[in-house]
Amino acid sequence: MSPAWLALGMVLASWLVAVAVVRGAIGYAHQRGMMDLPGQRRSHTIPTPRGGGIGIVVAVLLTLPASLCMLPQPWPLAVAAAVAVATVLVAAVGWWDDHRSLPVLPRLGIQLLSATLFAVALTVTGMAWWWLPLLVLAGAWSINLHNFMDGIDGLLAQQVMFVGAGLGLLAWVVAQPALAAAGICLAAAAAGFWLYNRPRARIFMGDVGSGAMGLLLFVLTALLWRVDWRLLWPALILSSSFVADASLTLLGRMAGGRRWYTAHREHLYQWLVRSGFTHATGGACYLVWNLLVAAPLAALAWTRPAWSIPLFFGTYLIATAVWILMKRRCIWRVKHKGRHVAS
Repeated sequence: MSPAWLALGMVLASWLVAVAVVRGAIGYAHQRGMMDLPGQRRSHTIPTPRGGGIGIVVAVLLTLPASLCMLPQPWPLAVAAAVAVATVLVAAVGWWDDHRSLPVLPRLGIQLLSATLFAVALTVTGMAWWWLPLLVLAGAWSINLHNFMDGIDGLLAQQVMFVGAGLGLLAWVVAQPALAAAGICLAAAAAGFWLYNRPRARIFMGDVGSGAMGLLLFVLTALLWRVDWRLLWPALILSSSFVADASLTLLGRMAGGRRWYTAHREHLYQWLVRSGFTHATGGACYLVWNLLVAAPLAALAWTRPAWSIPLFFGTYLIATAVWILMKRRCIWRVKHKGRHVAS
C-alpha cells in the first residue's frame, strides 16, 4: 500500500472508530448513571451523559502511534510508544474520574508522569535533558487547560479539529508526512465525536477525553518544535484562543484571592452563555477567532520566520484585549439582564 493510501486509511479509520465508540458510550453512560446534572457552575440545563471522549481516545490509540511509525519520515518507536502509554495513563485516570471523583493530587501525579514519559522519549531524538522540566510543566498545563475549557457543547471538539488539522498542515509543509497524518487523525477522531457533541449535545467528552486531548495537542506541538524550532510559534498561535482564555481566567482568579483550583464559571465561554448566548453562538465566537485571526497569523508566522516571535506576542496581546473587552461586555449584559428581570 502506498503511503498516501495508508495515511488516508488511518484518517478514515480514526473517524469511523470514534463515531462507533462514542455511539456505544452514550448507552454505556445511561446504563451506568454517568450523567452531568445541571447546576450553578454548569452551562447546560438538562442531564447529559459524559465520557464520550473515550471514542476519541480509542480512535487515536489505533491510528496516531501507527502513523508516527509507519509513514515517511517516521519517528523512533520509543517516541510513538511513549505517546501511546502517556495517552492511556491520562485517559485512564480521566475515565476513573468520570465514574467516581478522584482527588486532585493523584490526577496531577499521573499527568506529570505522562508528560515526563513523553519528554524522556524525546531525548531519543537528541533533545537536551535541560528541556525536560519545561516540557513536563507545559504538558501538565496543556492537559489541565483543555479540561478547563471543556464546558459548552462542541467547543473542545471544535478546537481539537482546528488545531489538530493546523498542526498536521504545518507538518506537511515541512515534509513530515508521519507527523502530518498524526495531526489529521486526531482531528478526524474529534470530528467523529463532534457529531454527538455539537449543540445540543447528546454526550459530553468527560475527563477521559479532555485530558487526553490536552496531552495530544501538546505532543504534536512538541514534535513540530523538534522538527524545526521556528514551527513552535505558529503552532502556539493556532492554540491562542484556548490558551489565552484559560490562562487569563486563572491569573484573574489568583489575583482576586479566589480559590483558583475549584470549579467556577468565569471563563469567557461561560460568560458568553451566562449573558444570553447559546452554546452554538459561543462556539462560533471561538471559531471566528480561529479562522479570521489565528489561522492567518499562524500562516504568516510560518512564511515569514523573522516575524514569527513578534507575531506570536502580538496574537496573544490582541487575544488579551479581546478577552477583556468581551468579558466586560458579557458582565454588563448579565447585570443589565438582572435589572431588567427585577423591574
